[in-house]
Amino acid sequence: MFSILVVEDDQILNKMICAKLQQESYLVFSAFDGEQALAILDKEHIDLIISDIMMPNMDGYQLVRELRDAAYTIPVLMITAKSQIDDMEKGFRAGTDDYMIKPISMRELALRVKALLRRAQIANEKKLVVGNTLLDYNSLTVKVNDEIYEMPPKEFYLLFKLLSNPNKIFTRQELMDEIWGMDTNVDDRTIDSHIKKLRRKFEHSADFEIITIRGLGYKAKIPERIDRSNVKKN
Repeated sequence: MFSILVVEDDQILNKMICAKLQQESYLVFSAFDGEQALAILDKEHIDLIISDIMMPNMDGYQLVRELRDAAYTIPVLMITAKSQIDDMEKGFRAGTDDYMIKPISMRELALRVKALLRRAQIANEKKLVVGNTLLDYNSLTVKVNDEIYEMPPKEFYLLFKLLSNPNKIFTRQELMDEIWGMDTNVDDRTIDSHIKKLRRKFEHSADFEIITIRGLGYKAKIPERIDRSNVKKN
């Protein structure tokens, strides 16, 4: 289920949007200014934000800038009574993904939300999220909270394979065949060495643990606090 955050200081409109999104089977969170929105983002996983521009404490422009400066790539649909091209341009420059002018059509809103979520999934292709850990297959990087690890290819592929299939046991031979292919210089010690490096690199991770299965191989263990729905492969 996708989670959507509605940031709108007009309480009636806020409730209307939330009701429509709930009708469309989304999990909905509500905030009435940018500061409240950031507080929710610190606690909840959000897939998309719908935000007004003119709000107290922190307006929509500042909210989007804060998100983009913090490297959040969450799609943002901005809703405003302002219709001049300069205001739209300012919104897009801040990092807004789409724009709607009040009064809004709830049916159109639902369609735009679906389109933004679909594009976000495409943009996240070959990414794996496990709790607070993000593996990016294209850049061979692992991001844990705010720390980014640039990984050697084989180490990354090995970790990606294990975390893509939590609790599944892989034999050393299976891992060698898939990751090293026909490389004849690889043996059990190569696998063990790479596992050792991964454990050392992520020894403080609270999102996963690489377990040795004696006589067989390895598996990745995901803590029970991380729901399987939060292990996402796109």
